[in-house]
Amino acid sequence: MTQPNPEKDPEDWTTGDEPMTGPQESYLHTLAQEAGVQVPDALTKAEASQLIDQLQEKTGRGTS
Repeated sequence: MTQPNPEKDPEDWTTGDEPMTGPQESYLHTLAQEAGVQVPDALTKAEASQLIDQLQEKTGRGTS
């Protein structure tokens, strides 16, 4: 059985090299503040997604 919306690796996104979205940037800054880290400038959508995953793991926000 396949998932209705299988997750795709951000590196495989066709738009992954575009600049991160506003919501990604906002959420990244929230997570980064909680984690005590800086968000690099000019991230792509794919890079932002990967960093969000890392920071969610670090802050515990990504757990169900």
